[in-house]
Amino acid sequence: MVNVNAVYQTVLLILNQQQRGYITPDEFNKIGTQAQLAMFEGYTSDLNQQYRVPQNDTEYSNRVKNIQEKLQYFQRTATPVYNVATNKFDILDFATYNANPLQEYPFVFNPSTGVDEVLYRLGTVFYKDYDLGQYTQRNELRQLLLSPLTQPTTNFPIYLYENDTLQVFPNTIQSGITISYLKRPDNVLWNFTTNGVGAYEYSQGTSIQFELDPTEQEELILRILAYAGVIIQDPTIIQAASQQVAEQDNNEKQ
Repeated sequence: MVNVNAVYQTVLLILNQQQRGYITPDEFNKIGTQAQLAMFEGYTSDLNQQYRVPQNDTEYSNRVKNIQEKLQYFQRTATPVYNVATNKFDILDFATYNANPLQEYPFVFNPSTGVDEVLYRLGTVFYKDYDLGQYTQRNELRQLLLSPLTQPTTNFPIYLYENDTLQVFPNTIQSGITISYLKRPDNVLWNFTTNGVGAYEYSQGTSIQFELDPTEQEELILRILAYAGVIIQDPTIIQAASQQVAEQDNNEKQ
């Protein structure tokens, strides 16, 4: 992970050295969260792109492997609960979904951590360690169920994925389902207390760190500086930081 205090102090130092202004902790938290999310979402698109090109990298510069290592911080597994009333497996925890300040996003309860995590993308669905493969489309389901050759069985089940629920066929399967998924990065928080003269003092215990790989710290700082240029209305910061981010991205993809 990347330390939130190290990033904030570096950003403040660069802005101060260049006499470019100041961003408050609240502004930093908002643009830090956005910068992290932009980098995270870039991983999946970059990975898809790398899968389509020939790979001849060495062990320590394998581009696919490097992206997969960055995604590992967000990979999770969970066991959905079977809902008898709907005959479906509920992936999301709607009780906390409605109470959480990020309520526009669906949540998955992770029993290993005891917390709710924002579902970004569903991965693989397993039934007793058997990979169910790609989900079935609604328009294909009727034909699959009617044909004796393609009717699902407990040995070869199929599933629909709609409205954040899984419907598994045959419907006698009411347990044993496990999913893998990508969680959305948590919102960044540089939290603080105020000392006797009103200055901010970093509070490590109540802060939320960046979840990115440590190798991403430099690009993260550049992206935050680009956003900071918008806030303090300095186009030179935006241009310089954005150019460096673009150059770094191009170098990683070559």
